[in-house]
Amino acid sequence: MSKFFPLTIKDVIRETSQAVSLEFEIPENLRPEFTFKAGQYITIKTEVDGKEIRRAYSLCTPPTDATFKVTVKEVKDGTFSVIANNRLKPGDVLEVHPPEGKFIFEPLNDNHPHTYAAFAAGSGITPVLSILKTALEQEKYSRFVLVYGNKTPDDTIFFKELLELQMEHPDRLFIEFVYSQTNEEDSHYGRIDESTVNYVLKNRFQDTTFTRFYLCG
Repeated sequence: MSKFFPLTIKDVIRETSQAVSLEFEIPENLRPEFTFKAGQYITIKTEVDGKEIRRAYSLCTPPTDATFKVTVKEVKDGTFSVIANNRLKPGDVLEVHPPEGKFIFEPLNDNHPHTYAAFAAGSGITPVLSILKTALEQEKYSRFVLVYGNKTPDDTIFFKELLELQMEHPDRLFIEFVYSQTNEEDSHYGRIDESTVNYVLKNRFQDTTFTRFYLCG
């Protein structure tokens, strides 16, 4: 039987006008249960109007980080996503199932440089951020290419954090922002489609051999 544990919300961080991150406190005795691999997700269980609902959200922090955090994007006419974005606060308690999932990154640890690519749209960035950070942290010679699609920069979850990471790793992290509703400098206009993929893989990185690809939308 699936086992859920009561976890207290430590912080609620507003990421965009339609997305918040929920940071949970993990008691010392539950840390083994909540150990995870980059890319995995948790399931949150709660009751709304007397009915049980369950929602899965990817962890956006790397396994080595001291924080345990998911990001919830509000969905029109949604249930839990609306509650998370408008009502949840630090100190609230939610029932949480330990991390699981096969969309993961495991460092190769072979002391060889590798190049990884990820294509993410909207809240699909959440597991990718965990994967990206883990790759940069644990494979010191590897590179990461991220193609990230949104409507506008204001809708872009982790926009500032990604720019800071890019500045921190100028020779190892390459980000192509794609916007469908605004034309921005140093970005691609439109959506992530075949032409976008070809532009990145066959033009900007035509001489690169990629070790793995990740897609999440």
